[in-house]
Amino acid sequence: MSESAKLRLASYNIQKCVGLDLRRKPRRILQVLDRLRAQVVVLQEADKRLPPRPAALPHFVLEEAGWEVADLGGAGSLGWHGNAVIWRRGALELTGKGHIDLPGLEPRGAVWVAFDSPLGSLRVVGTHLGLVGRSRRQQVQHLAQECAGLPMMPMIWAGDFNDWSPRSALEGLAPRMRFLPPRASFPALRPLGPLDRIAVSDGLGVAGHGVHLEQPAHIASDHLPIWADVVTQG
Repeated sequence: MSESAKLRLASYNIQKCVGLDLRRKPRRILQVLDRLRAQVVVLQEADKRLPPRPAALPHFVLEEAGWEVADLGGAGSLGWHGNAVIWRRGALELTGKGHIDLPGLEPRGAVWVAFDSPLGSLRVVGTHLGLVGRSRRQQVQHLAQECAGLPMMPMIWAGDFNDWSPRSALEGLAPRMRFLPPRASFPALRPLGPLDRIAVSDGLGVAGHGVHLEQPAHIASDHLPIWADVVTQG
């Protein structure tokens, strides 16, 4: 691993591959993913709504395009509670995975995947928090507690945090995590709310981050993807 090692991670709520034109187009989502130029992508709403919750973005479509998928235990699903983690084939080596139930009125969860990456050992956590503020606070606290019980390594959280506030009250609830300055990513056609967030732990820095604005992202989902170029930090 060189001192200049960098990993681009993105987070994208793909709305079950249904775009603002109300058409389900998985390959349009692939176009957005390709233009993101990310090595790792955390997805939300990656599965269809009704049981058995089949993948909205089919495994074979991703595999044909050179992506690998963490098997998180859903039969036919891409992820768990709609949360999935994919990465470019050959870019990282999977070393562990799991999922975390989250408290609240709605059924919500998080997934984690551990990698041997260009940055060294790395854990990526993906989540989609609830719509109720009190539940979101409980979910962040619970997520922080559960992650503290996992083997220690640098960590990235990413996902749809459903928080409209430009200065989130969630940030102080996870002492190990540093949330990146929020960028508006929702709704896609006219972004107003910073619902999608990325946070990094000690040992990691960020060389740049932003919202992906290239077409067809403005129509592929109701969210725009966000990204961060993550580096090691002494």
